[in-house]
Amino acid sequence: MVSWRDVEREAPELVARVREAFARGKHATMATLRADGSPRISGTEVEFTHDGQLRLGSMAGAVKARDLLRDPRVAVHSPTVDPGEDGADWPGEGKVAGLAVARPPGEDGAHAFDLDLREVVWTGLDEARSALVIQSWHPGRRVEEHRRT
Repeated sequence: MVSWRDVEREAPELVARVREAFARGKHATMATLRADGSPRISGTEVEFTHDGQLRLGSMAGAVKARDLLRDPRVAVHSPTVDPGEDGADWPGEGKVAGLAVARPPGEDGAHAFDLDLREVVWTGLDEARSALVIQSWHPGRRVEEHRRT
């Protein structure tokens, strides 16, 4: 399992940007797969735990939790920020994807999942605000960066 801490060791600058993007708001957006294979989008909260995990939670019996228990593939997008009229003030966004590993349910039946990370991505503007920058990490590869002007 690849934890948040593992990625942090390999790509500290990227991880800092992605974590900052997730800290901009409480509600992130999560994509799971329904039983028929079609996508489901749900709101979620993301926790960066003291033991180095990226954790998702869900109320007992929620459909997104049932999706993850059946098929652990998941993608999560940080809270979004309106880029403004010209986009120059846009702070960027973070995305993670991987496999949700179920933790024991809470006393109230709530679900919790740690992410076995397969992808960490930050998309934002360069310092001159003249190019879109996409930085990504995948297991076994160095951080890659692509620019679009």
